[in-house]
Amino acid sequence: MRSGRKAPGDMDEEGLVRLVARGDRAAFEELYRRTSPWMAVRLRRRCADEQIVAEVMQETYLAVWRAAGAFAGTAVGGTAVGWLWTIAARRLVDAFRRRAHHAEPPPAAAAQPVAPAAEEEALAATVGGDVGDALRRLAPELRQVLQAMVLDGLSVRETAVLLGLPEGTVKTRARRARIAMRKALA
Repeated sequence: MRSGRKAPGDMDEEGLVRLVARGDRAAFEELYRRTSPWMAVRLRRRCADEQIVAEVMQETYLAVWRAAGAFAGTAVGGTAVGWLWTIAARRLVDAFRRRAHHAEPPPAAAAQPVAPAAEEEALAATVGGDVGDALRRLAPELRQVLQAMVLDGLSVRETAVLLGLPEGTVKTRARRARIAMRKALA
């Protein structure tokens, strides 16, 4: 190793992505080692099907290997971890769409009462009491933005990419959600 160059284990995630963009397999392995455990946990919060989670993980890291050169990083206010999560979240949505497209529910399923989504149950377990009640009363589009920005720690840009919305819409919904939460908790 040349002097002055850090080993992949000594770099932050953004540096690892930059090395991956140059085809550095050791950097990719280090990035995977660091990020795959929390990625799997976050995906499982949104999907209980282990097969889908495994597929999404594989597709995500394949996309990272192929598209690491497209990572803009802090130059556009993003982080490597946020970029990874955005890719994973999109792949998860794609997996849900594929499943929905290939599996028509039986007519009797429509008559069944709708169970809360896994994400709603995870949210209820994470945030309880008055705050949890106020969150659950928010309109779904406001709750999605608030969850992405506050609970998942994504930036406005990352939230916009994740939800497929313009940044201005994300900011407006975040403001509306905060106002609604303040009123509900007053």
